[in-house]
Amino acid sequence: MQNLLKRVETLKQSSVKHIIDSRLKEFKSLKENRSIFNELCFCLLTANYSAEKAIVIQQKIGNGFLNLSEDSLRLKLKELGYRYPNIRSSYIIEARKHYKKLEFNRDWLVKNVKGLGMKESSHFLRNIGYDDYAIIDFHIIDLLVDNQLITRPNTITPKKYIEIENVLKEIGSKLCLSLAELDLYLWYIETGKVLK
Repeated sequence: MQNLLKRVETLKQSSVKHIIDSRLKEFKSLKENRSIFNELCFCLLTANYSAEKAIVIQQKIGNGFLNLSEDSLRLKLKELGYRYPNIRSSYIIEARKHYKKLEFNRDWLVKNVKGLGMKESSHFLRNIGYDDYAIIDFHIIDLLVDNQLITRPNTITPKKYIEIENVLKEIGSKLCLSLAELDLYLWYIETGKVLK
C-alpha cells in the first residue's frame, strides 16, 4: 500500500491536483434535471465501453437523450459508432420515466434504473457531485491487485464491490481524499488521463 500512497501523494503535489480539483467542481455544478439526466445517460453508455468515446457521443446527442424516439436514438447511437445501440437506447428510453424523480442513492439506482449496476450508479453519483462512492472497474482492480491490496475477483458481486470499496475508503482516509478524488488520482495513475 505504501507505494500506492506515495504515488498519489506525489500527484497531489503536482499540476494533476488542479485538473482533478477542477473536474470535481464541474461535477458538483450539475444542477438542472436535464444535465443530470444527460449524465445518467452517459453512465448508461459507458458500461463495457470506452468513457472517452461515450463523452463524444454524449456531447453529440445532448438533449436527444430526452427528446429522440427510441428508433431515432438507436440510429444516432449506431451512426456515432456506439457498440450497443439497441439495448442502450432501450435503457435510456426506460430511464426517462425517472427523469423528474431520480433518487440519488446507489441502491435505489441499481434497483430502479435498468442498465445501471454498482459501478455505473457510482459513476453517475460521482459525476453529479456525490463523493462517497467508488467506481470500481478493471483499471482500479488491476491497480489494487498490483499493489497486493486485494486478490483479483472472478466476478464482482454487490458484496464484493462493497468489500473493494472499503479498501479504497481506507486508502482515501490515509490520503485525506474522498472516494471521488481518489478515483480520479487512481485513474490518472493507470491511464495518464483525468476524464469523468
